[in-house]
Amino acid sequence: MASQKKFVVTGGAGFIGSQLVRTLLPHGSVAVVDNLLTGHENNVAEVRSQIEFHKIDIRDAAALLPVMQGVDTVFHLAAIPSVPRSIDEPEPSHTVNIDGTFNVFRAAQLGGVRRVVYAASSSAYGDTEVLPKTESMAPRPMSPYAVQKLVGEYYASVFHSCFGLETVALRFFNVFGPRQDPSSAYSGVLSLFMKHLLARTSPTIFGDGEQSRDFTYVEDVAGLVYKASLANGVAGKMFNAGNGGNFTLNQTWKLLQEIEGVSLPANYGPPRAGDVRASMADTASAVRELGHAPQFSFEEGLKRTLEWYRTSL
Repeated sequence: MASQKKFVVTGGAGFIGSQLVRTLLPHGSVAVVDNLLTGHENNVAEVRSQIEFHKIDIRDAAALLPVMQGVDTVFHLAAIPSVPRSIDEPEPSHTVNIDGTFNVFRAAQLGGVRRVVYAASSSAYGDTEVLPKTESMAPRPMSPYAVQKLVGEYYASVFHSCFGLETVALRFFNVFGPRQDPSSAYSGVLSLFMKHLLARTSPTIFGDGEQSRDFTYVEDVAGLVYKASLANGVAGKMFNAGNGGNFTLNQTWKLLQEIEGVSLPANYGPPRAGDVRASMADTASAVRELGHAPQFSFEEGLKRTLEWYRTSL
């Protein structure tokens, strides 16, 4: 009988990471690496007995090495994931997102890991004249965070070409769903919308609200991340991990009000530095080479997420 595969998820107590842990558990043993800076242990509470948990900061290279021994796939999601935070606090973002990412790739290589799937970011594209955004477009990062995640992509490619480590980079678009923390000023916009909706208060939208996003439900993202660990002939490549949708913040807030049957006109504030105006993924490569097949429409994802917040906030 074949031995069970071992997986490591960095950032596994985070919002996306904790969903990925649940996706992976039927397929092998899972170890989580998280320093709980932006992740929360309660995100993995009900699967805690089924995983190994290592409270490790990825900036600590020596601590990572033993965790990577005998591992098939590392899913590197650990990051300080915020454009505004990278502008307000560029140094910790840099050390986690660049130095920490190098440490993860290096530890995986030294540990004999087969493949690393890296959570890159659509922010690398910046503002483009053309939508949807295709993998062949030149990057135009507009924030420290975008630069940092792009450097991680380059390291992924180089660890493949120079050191023989299989790597796949996935540019996440705007991921949303259960367990996304709405408590921080840096929280994702949909988690803040949900919080305001349930509290019956008006959110503040920065800018005119006509900025658009490719919102992608977290279960679809986790499914694609797992597929990227299995696909053949994709080592060293980068793929969009979006839905191919395009919704403005105004449209999204209107839809949420309709779902909930309330009227709560948004407030508007000044635009935020580093914000991309429009974002939409071309998913053709991910569909063709990774088998990407999103299961959830935007509205279905919103309804599921709202129900989770209703019982969890």
